[in-house]
Amino acid sequence: MTLDDSRGHAIVVYRNPPKLSVRDMKTGTAVAERTTCGDVDDVFFDSKRQRVYVTCGEGAIEVFDAGAAYAPLARITTRSGARTSLFMAQLDRLALAVRASGTEPAAVWLYRPSP
Repeated sequence: MTLDDSRGHAIVVYRNPPKLSVRDMKTGTAVAERTTCGDVDDVFFDSKRQRVYVTCGEGAIEVFDAGAAYAPLARITTRSGARTSLFMAQLDRLALAVRASGTEPAAVWLYRPSP
């Protein structure tokens, strides 16, 4: 769960079924619901860009535009099983923990949001 304080929204992601649910913090009323990638682990709100980042173990990062009713903005392919993440607003980076796979070692992948 993450908060969009500017709009007064609580943003929650669910694994089964995989979805993003945006709720009014005062009333609990649904503001938006969107299908998202599977095996969701983390969700973050980027107040600078008014975006929501969802990281999923199925091998994707989903990006939603909070300024456009949380419409899907992008789907970034990662690696299967890479779900744990941390958005560091001060560094303007999203870190994704990627587990070892075959001949590839475990790693932390860093993403820089743009623009």
